[in-house]
Amino acid sequence: MEAVARLRNVPTSPRKMRLLADLIRGMEVEQALNTLKFSTKHPSTPLEKLLLSAVANWRVKNEGVDVAEANLYVKTIFVDGGRVLKRMRPAPQGRAYRVRKRSNHVTLMVDSRNATTENANVENSNIQA
Repeated sequence: MEAVARLRNVPTSPRKMRLLADLIRGMEVEQALNTLKFSTKHPSTPLEKLLLSAVANWRVKNEGVDVAEANLYVKTIFVDGGRVLKRMRPAPQGRAYRVRKRSNHVTLMVDSRNATTENANVENSNIQA
């Protein structure tokens, strides 16, 4: 059973966040946490907290199941653009340049590999029968 966690209005550009999201997509949770913990990129800290939140949400949905035995992995992660704050920066000769301070929304889903393989086995047995 999968669990979802969302992070809204992170004050980082979506492009920078997507670099990390692409890095951990499909990874085991432990490996993804280690990757984010030792990453030098700025958005790795909020993304690490989001991953821990998704694992906690999975734990609430699946009471009595051990997280270590479940082989959790990052099933889906995507980054959408959030609100854009428009600011003005002084420019030469009395002009002003527009600065767009971007933000993003991140959605992360974790699932256990055991559940997906069991579901696939059930579907295959239904097809063969």
